[in-house]
Amino acid sequence: MISATHLHAMIIHFPIALLMVGFLSEIITIFSKKEFFSNAAFYLLLLGAMGATAAYLSGSYAGEGIEDGPLKIPMELHEQAATITLWLAIVTALFRVIIFYFKYNRSWTKWLGIILFLALVGAVARTGYLGGQLVYSHGAGVQMSFPDFNETPDEE
Repeated sequence: MISATHLHAMIIHFPIALLMVGFLSEIITIFSKKEFFSNAAFYLLLLGAMGATAAYLSGSYAGEGIEDGPLKIPMELHEQAATITLWLAIVTALFRVIIFYFKYNRSWTKWLGIILFLALVGAVARTGYLGGQLVYSHGAGVQMSFPDFNETPDEE
């Protein structure tokens, strides 16, 4: 059976990849001036923001019940970082949608969009780092399975 912890682990990697590649496309746009990379950055940002929403919701369910104990502080740090990341994703995506819809392409809007995207990528990296710390340093969501040493191996 898939738990919220498993679901979160399956979902989270998509928005990370989409947003990182979207930002890379945005940087390539600066140097190449090709419309393809600009469009790719726009759509990857939108998909990444939607994925970040799904990851945030699945993470909220996965973290339920951890109000105290050794995971409390690392979990709170990860949750705070995820909240910042979610809001930056929403703000950055809405900003780009508004610019696209009203066709208000000015130099300052382009650079503000890049700065927002850069902040978003930084927030994604920090949230991912803290999530990795939860799993790999604190063992969150890891179920230990030890062999039964009372069993004797089958003899042939």
